[in-house]
Amino acid sequence: MASLFSKIRQAYALLRHVDIAQLERIANKVDLSAVMDSLGHLDDKQLAHLMKTLGGARHKKKVLPPIEGDFYHLGLALTAEERELQLRVRAVMETEIKPLINEHWLKAEFPFEIIPKLAALNICGGTYQGYGCPALSTTMEGIIAMEIARVDTSVCTFFGVQSGLSMGSIYLLGSEAQKQEWLPAMQRMEKIGAFGLTEPEVGSGVAAGLTMTATRSGDQWTLQGQKKWIGNATFADVIVIWARDTADDQVKGFLVRKGNPGFQVKKIEDKMALRIVQNGIITLTDCVVAESDRLPLANSYKDTAAVLRMTRAGVAWQAVGCARGAYESALRYTRERHQFGRPIASFQLIQNHLVEMLSNLTAMQTMVYRLSQLQQEGSITDEHASLAKVFCSLRTRDIVSKAREVMGGNGILLEHDVARFVADAEAIYSYEGTKEINTLIVGRAITGYSAFV
Repeated sequence: MASLFSKIRQAYALLRHVDIAQLERIANKVDLSAVMDSLGHLDDKQLAHLMKTLGGARHKKKVLPPIEGDFYHLGLALTAEERELQLRVRAVMETEIKPLINEHWLKAEFPFEIIPKLAALNICGGTYQGYGCPALSTTMEGIIAMEIARVDTSVCTFFGVQSGLSMGSIYLLGSEAQKQEWLPAMQRMEKIGAFGLTEPEVGSGVAAGLTMTATRSGDQWTLQGQKKWIGNATFADVIVIWARDTADDQVKGFLVRKGNPGFQVKKIEDKMALRIVQNGIITLTDCVVAESDRLPLANSYKDTAAVLRMTRAGVAWQAVGCARGAYESALRYTRERHQFGRPIASFQLIQNHLVEMLSNLTAMQTMVYRLSQLQQEGSITDEHASLAKVFCSLRTRDIVSKAREVMGGNGILLEHDVARFVADAEAIYSYEGTKEINTLIVGRAITGYSAFV
């Protein structure tokens, strides 16, 4: 009898701590008898683990690590001023420019309202000395390209054509008068530039196969031919046009101004990549250019190649930015997306994909950092730039593919950004020298034999 009363007292004490209403709600959802039977078979260690799990779920919110694509903290090598500029560029890209991107990318239209936002950062003409340019380090110039491409590759391409190819041609090969006329206004982005080298039937073979001609008559040149895939062409104020001199068969550079008689441009439609970039087909018919608008230091394709060597390093950085944007977007998605009652980031296969992506991204970052150091030292070669372009564009393709994969069907939706990175990675893979051409440049350097046709 004493034992019975003891059990009754224990039951009463237990019931005082039980929320009957809550117990009733639970009973409507689960079989309490089965639950109690299962609990009865747990040993002390299993019960302790269960209570720890329940207590953690009730009282603690899991603190996740920050989403950061710079896993080796290469950004710590920057000065305080450089780091501050990097974060300013990132803030403008994420808060002021990113909200405009998907709508314009879908419509294949350029958001002209971003030009003053970029101009206000004072980053155009990054490494150039004088003419209002900020005289940044080559590493900082690369980081800026990465930060822009991390949000959108099209905007980075627009900026690269303006700051790199167009301004770079004038800075490296132009006369002082040409520099004074164009560079300060282009640095402020009051004037927009373009770069016309590729032709409808001539891509990789421009060194020997350029078909646009330039014929001199007194103090004038007459340009004839077509250019294709020319970024910014539909609205540029000046376009650097490369043509073959009919007198000496050498490639020369010319500044063709907006509205020049004989100049026509047609926008290229229906692109699957870089849809914000306004690429055009340029047709020059008896287009007369003054001798004062010829780049005086551009007298052979070797001079053209000097510009490409400088900008090819920038394209490698751009590939890093595209890959980093895709990786960080995918990582964020996997932490927010739940399946089977858990974030998919907790699944082994998803973590494997993410780590492979990060491994490639980190390898790319360390490569371009060293490439920029070589550029700063003045010891960069064509093969240095080409190897980085080959490796980074290949790895970017792999990273964006895995980013789309971990997102499942949602990976093809523009709203999640990765679909845009997947498409734009294809353009990066091809421009500024295809994988095959850049491979042969490196192959020639390491073997001593040229495999070019």
